[in-house]
Amino acid sequence: MSEIEFGLDTFGGVTIDEQGSPVPHDQVIRDLVADGTLADQLGLDFFGVGEHHRPDFAVSAPEIVLTAIAAQTARIRLGSAVTVLSSDDPVRVIERFATLDAVSNGRAEIVAGRGSFIESFPLFGYDLDQYEVLFEEKLELLSALLTGEPVTWSGTTRAGLTDQLVYPPTEQPIPTWVGVGGSPESVVRAARYGFNLFLAIIGGEAERFAPYIDLFERAQDQLGVSRARVAVHSPGLVADTDEQAREVLYDGWLKFRTQLGSERGWPPPRPGDFEREITDGALYVGSPETVARKIVRTLGVLKVDRFDLKYDQAVPHAAHHRTIELYGEKVVPMVKDMLS
Repeated sequence: MSEIEFGLDTFGGVTIDEQGSPVPHDQVIRDLVADGTLADQLGLDFFGVGEHHRPDFAVSAPEIVLTAIAAQTARIRLGSAVTVLSSDDPVRVIERFATLDAVSNGRAEIVAGRGSFIESFPLFGYDLDQYEVLFEEKLELLSALLTGEPVTWSGTTRAGLTDQLVYPPTEQPIPTWVGVGGSPESVVRAARYGFNLFLAIIGGEAERFAPYIDLFERAQDQLGVSRARVAVHSPGLVADTDEQAREVLYDGWLKFRTQLGSERGWPPPRPGDFEREITDGALYVGSPETVARKIVRTLGVLKVDRFDLKYDQAVPHAAHHRTIELYGEKVVPMVKDMLS
C-alpha cells in the first residue's frame, strides 16, 4: 500500500472572538489564508476549502482563497471541499481551477459535490426538482473538459458545446474527486466517470463506510477502468489535553448540531451524543495521542489514500491554529509511527 497522505479541510465556518461574538467574514477569510500557509510549513499534503452561501460560513469562492494561499506556499496541494457543481458551470469551474493550477505550479485539485446545503440553488436560479439531472449532466461535462481536448457535448441544463476548448490549458489533467456523503449511486457515478472518491464521514462509525469503498472498487473493475484514489474527511479538534479539547468544542458543536437539526428536521442532540461521537463516531477530538489513535483505527478498517481532518468549528481562531499545529507536528507523525 502506498504511503497515506494527510490533509486539512475547512468550510470557512465563522469563528468567535474572546467574548463569543462572531468574527467578521473578511477576517475569517484572512485567517484561512494564514491556516493554509501554516499547513504548508508543517509539511501536510492537502488543504481544502469548502463553498457555502450562508451567514455562518465565510467562503463563497474557495478558488480565490486557495489562490491567495498558493501565492504564499510551496508544496501543499490545494483544492475545494467541495465545489457545489450542481449550481455551478463546469466550464467556469475548469477555468478557475486551471488558473489556480497555474498560480500554484500544478498543485490544484477539484472536489466536486452536491454540497451539504441547498442555498446555492435558488441563489443561482436552479430548480431543486432538477437536483439529480443537474449533478449528472454537469459531472459528465466536467469529466469531458478535464481531458484538455476539444469537447462536443449536449444536455438539458446548459447550452451545448461544439468542438470547444477551455482556457487556460493545464500541463496535466487536474486531479478530481467526487465528494460523497453516503449515496451508493454517487459512488458508482464517480467510478463511471473515472474520478477519485472523497467520503465525507460526519457522523457514526467509520466502519459503516467500508462497503462504499468496496462498491467503488467493484464498479471500477466491472467498468474495466484503473483503480482511483479514495480519501476520507471527518470533523475534529486537537488540543493539548482531552479535557481541553472537549471544553473548547462543546458549545460550538451543540449550537451547530441544534441549528442543523432544526433545518433538516432532525431530533435535538441527546445527552451523551457528544461523547459518543468522540468515542465511537466521527468526531476526532482530544489530545494528539487520542486523535492519532482514532485515525489509526479508522485507517485499519478503511482502505484509503488520504485522511483529512475538517478542523474548522465555531470556536476562537486560536483553537484552529493550535489544532493545525498539533495535527502537523504531533498527530500525523504519531499516526505514521503507529502504522509503520
